[in-house]
Amino acid sequence: MIRHIVLWKLYEQANNNTKQENAQQAKQVLEALNGKIQGLIKLEVGIDLLHSEQSADIALYSEFASLDDLEHYQHHPEHVKIIPFMKSICAERRVIDFES
Repeated sequence: MIRHIVLWKLYEQANNNTKQENAQQAKQVLEALNGKIQGLIKLEVGIDLLHSEQSADIALYSEFASLDDLEHYQHHPEHVKIIPFMKSICAERRVIDFES
């Protein structure tokens, strides 16, 4: 099982929206990928509750059966079309992919 985790810190304002509004929109568009991309077993998005200095604003957790499935997800048109929006609201991004 391959686990793909992404953490984003968002701009305070972007696209005429607040950080919280953009976080909600990101959650919506990312979770809409469930069931649309072959090989994507599970994808969920969480929005930070504590808002501490160390916190990321949103986190994506997803699961794939193989590295090939993860690679397919990365280049799938449904995923690719979300990237410009995520880049427009994102001040910082961290990612980790691991096998378990």
